[in-house]
This record gives sequence, C-alpha cells and structure tokens, in this order.
Amino acid sequence: MYGLIWLTDLRSEMDSIDLLIMLTSAVCHDLDHTGYNNAYQINARTELALRYNDISPLENHHCAVAFEILEKTESNIFRNLSTEQFKRIREGIIKCILATDMTRHTEILNKFKAILPVFDFSDKDHRDVLMMIMIKVSDISNEARPMDVAEPWLDCLLQEFFNQSDMEKLEGLPVTPFMDRDKVTKPSSQTGFIRFVLFPLFTELANLFPCLEASKETFCLQKLKKINKTYLIKKLRHKVTGRECVD
Repeated sequence: MYGLIWLTDLRSEMDSIDLLIMLTSAVCHDLDHTGYNNAYQINARTELALRYNDISPLENHHCAVAFEILEKTESNIFRNLSTEQFKRIREGIIKCILATDMTRHTEILNKFKAILPVFDFSDKDHRDVLMMIMIKVSDISNEARPMDVAEPWLDCLLQEFFNQSDMEKLEGLPVTPFMDRDKVTKPSSQTGFIRFVLFPLFTELANLFPCLEASKETFCLQKLKKINKTYLIKKLRHKVTGRECVD
C-alpha cells in the first residue's frame, strides 16, 4: 500500500485522513486470520459464520480485532483525533477491509470502471471506491513482486489452500476447486488468477494512473506480464512432462 501511494503520488490528491485509512487498513486487513476462507467458514458453520450471519465472516472479524487492538491505550494511534475524525477513519477502515472479500471483487471493480471516465478526486464517493481498489490491489499483489520475493509467499499460500481442501474432504464439505492438492499445481493456479483477476484489476487502476503501466517499480503491469509468461511456460512443461517445474 505504501508503495502504491508513493508511486501514484496520492499524497497530492488525497488528504492525510484518507491516506491513514488506507495504510491502517492494509496493516489490519488479515488480523487473526484462521487459515480457512469464507466458503469454509460458512459451509462448516463456524463460530465466525454464525456470529456474522454468513456475511464476510473473516473480513468482519479482521475489523473487529483491529478495533479491539486500537482501543487499547498502548496502541490507540487515534487518541488525539476528534470524534468526527475518528468516525470517518473507522467507517473508512471498515469499508476498505470488507472490500477484501473476494466474493465482492466483480462488484467493486465494476463500480470503479463505471466512474473512471469521470473520476474526480473531489468526489467522496469516487475516493471511497478508489480506496477499496487500492487495498484490493495491495492485498493480492504478490505476483507483481519479483519472483524471488513472490514465490516463497505463494508456496505458503498454496499450503494453506491445500490444508483447507484436506479439511473439507475430511469433514465431507464441498471442496474448493482451486485449493484441491490433487488438481492444482503452482503454475496452473497462477495463470488463471493473473489472467482473470489481477490483469483486469491492474489494468483499470493503470487507466487512472498510467505510471503503473510504465513504471519499473514493484507495482506495474509489465512485471505482472513477465511473471505470467513464466508461469505459462511452466504450466506447458507440466502438461508435457507430467512433472511440476520447481525452477
């Protein structure tokens, strides 16, 4: 998030409260994550699913934990703000963190695409949608990082996915297809995700901030395209040899 704010020069377009909302949301957006996604929470009828009535149980939990921490004297970074400022920050953080529920991905992206031709930084509704897009890009931007940085995190993520699918099979729950260790390889998991999720998201953000297309910094479409090409080659090799490439 910090890199995106710096690269797009949002400091000159948005006030310090909005920047604080985005940075705090990025820090807090996965607090106390259970390692099992919302689909599992709902299908398994977990405590979180029951507490939040099947509505973004994880994201609601992340928000609740964040504000429990922020209420403590030793970690209340908002203690010197006015009531109105805190209200705005709280509403903004909740809106941003709830936006990271991937079941809302298409809804939020379509909202952003609709306002892009007339985007106005002075319009609060426009800024709110942009902040949701910013945290979404930050949340799932691992593949836009250099491969030596991204791959170890991807390995951890895939292991988390496989653990969930193993648990789903054990408990007789619907198995999430993209998490099934018997059907998914690292290259196959990434090519589809990059093509259908990351490319459209990054492309629309780059339409507002062309620097994301041209920049050679961490967050850029060129780097994403290069990584996607690498995974496409690995996917093809896997089809031909039947073995997953590890290089």
